[in-house]
Amino acid sequence: MATFITTIKFTDQGNAAIDQTTKRAAAVKATAKKMGVKVTNVYWTLGNHDGVLIFEAPDDETATALLLNVEAQGNVHTSTCRAFTAAEMDKILEKSSA
Repeated sequence: MATFITTIKFTDQGNAAIDQTTKRAAAVKATAKKMGVKVTNVYWTLGNHDGVLIFEAPDDETATALLLNVEAQGNVHTSTCRAFTAAEMDKILEKSSA
């Protein structure tokens, strides 16, 4: 499964209902599970982002579907990147020198 790291920024709507943020995170985990996605961690953060979501999905399309579902709720904006382990990076490097 591919690993993804998503930074989260609350919208005005999300801030207005901040007392529901942990419940919303639990709902995201439940939705993700139904989609075959494993949420490994959710963090609330200080600084430029309000949170970080780390998850594993079988492919980019499934990851995108989950994030579209999250964004459609209107509580957050997201920015996502694909993350690679050292073993995955070694395979990529092998291909790049072929």
